[in-house]
Amino acid sequence: MQRINNRQLFFQHLAQTSDKPIGIEVASANGVYIHDIDGKSFMDMIAGFSVCNIGHSHPAVIKAIQEQVEKYMHVIVYGEFVQAPQVQYANAITQLLPENLQSVYFTNSGAEATEGAMKLAKRVTGRTKIVAFEGAYHGSTQGALSVMGDEYFRNAFRPLLPDVLHLRYNNFEDIELIDNTVACVIVELVQAETGITLANKEWVIALKKKCESLCALLIVDEIQSGFGRTGTLFAFEQFGISPDILLVGKALGGGLPLGAFISSTKMMGTLTENPVLGHITTFGGNPVACAAGLAALTILQNSGWIEAVKEKEDYLLAHLHHPAILHRNHFGLWMSLQFESAAITKKIAAVCVENGIITDWFLFAEDRIRIAPPLCITIDELIIAIEKIIKSINQSLAS
Repeated sequence: MQRINNRQLFFQHLAQTSDKPIGIEVASANGVYIHDIDGKSFMDMIAGFSVCNIGHSHPAVIKAIQEQVEKYMHVIVYGEFVQAPQVQYANAITQLLPENLQSVYFTNSGAEATEGAMKLAKRVTGRTKIVAFEGAYHGSTQGALSVMGDEYFRNAFRPLLPDVLHLRYNNFEDIELIDNTVACVIVELVQAETGITLANKEWVIALKKKCESLCALLIVDEIQSGFGRTGTLFAFEQFGISPDILLVGKALGGGLPLGAFISSTKMMGTLTENPVLGHITTFGGNPVACAAGLAALTILQNSGWIEAVKEKEDYLLAHLHHPAILHRNHFGLWMSLQFESAAITKKIAAVCVENGIITDWFLFAEDRIRIAPPLCITIDELIIAIEKIIKSINQSLAS
């Protein structure tokens, strides 16, 4: 029997977004490892872009998925039937959030969470203007693209949403440009795609106060930073503020597609009238994805992995260095390594894959390599990863 050439079919029938995909044909994955069809193992040092915070194929998540699949999968559009996985997961999440974040709207992805949050802000305030920041990434749908902070990616798809103002990140003067026509300000407390750029805490507090003074809503995007990546369950816990709307995704689903925007019950209630069904989704909050997410959250709470993030961050800082690394940005188990050029960075990333390390560069910082392993990674595994990354840097520079 002739073996199916999946690699050929990959290029023939799957829409491509890159001229040089990594191209590993995956056979299985567990913990911090991905295994290809030839038996080679790769350490996943980007955790599926912060999706796999608890690692791959955790037995408790698999068990939760299997148990839910045996009961039911999709039954009706989100929000009509009482489905235990949705209800229990929403309850578990809100128990860990401030009092003003008690109503969860599940979506299929982080980008859809962004879309829903912008609609909610317009509905609550009756205003249209949205403030975002240069260097921001909130998804790739047209609304999310409109608040993306990079013109290279926006330009080809114009016209986008009107009434969007992009300000400079961490700039106190630009806060004064926010006025009473603004419905919401959307911000990442850690800008992921510029190479882990951390917000200034005083700037974030000033931004929150400005929004409060104008009755504008502050949307905090924790789609990548949430669920322990920064050393607390959510990064905003370290900034002295509470969002009006919180965006989550990626690790939310425990490896399955799931996003959410979270706000107060009162504000969410505005989506039920004028018009009714003010925001709807067919597959958002899929019960299997919610069951997986709840299992993953429970694992995180009981594992001690979040509490160990600081130790692992410190270990990376102490040992992952090389003369060719010009700069390191970091926050929690999340780091960027800057090199002389994008060409060198991409060469190093390719050699890393050859040496069994999966990494990548950043959307708006192609001269930086991404380090964001599953939170379950051990110090012994970090030692191996660091050795291979340094080896890859040396090989790339020597060739």
